[in-house]
Amino acid sequence: MNRSELVAALSERAEVTRKDADAVLAALAETVGEVVSKGDEKVTIPGFLTFERTHRAARTARNPQTGEPIQIPAGYSVKVSAGTKLKEAAKGK
Repeated sequence: MNRSELVAALSERAEVTRKDADAVLAALAETVGEVVSKGDEKVTIPGFLTFERTHRAARTARNPQTGEPIQIPAGYSVKVSAGTKLKEAAKGK
């Protein structure tokens, strides 16, 4: 499902216009991005998803072509965890 299909499904279920559904989806993505970029708290949609910023430590890896060790600097990543309702849906229940 791509974005336009998601917007169409949301507008149909919520009985709103596609423009309104698209605006809500954009606002959700923007809000989640802002909270995750700050890193001081996580965003939880109960039963569905949890978004959290995580810190990855610096580490040494190997260049697969030459085998030489290379340094990968520390950085941040996003951890997305499925909630219980989403896990159950994935199981087909």
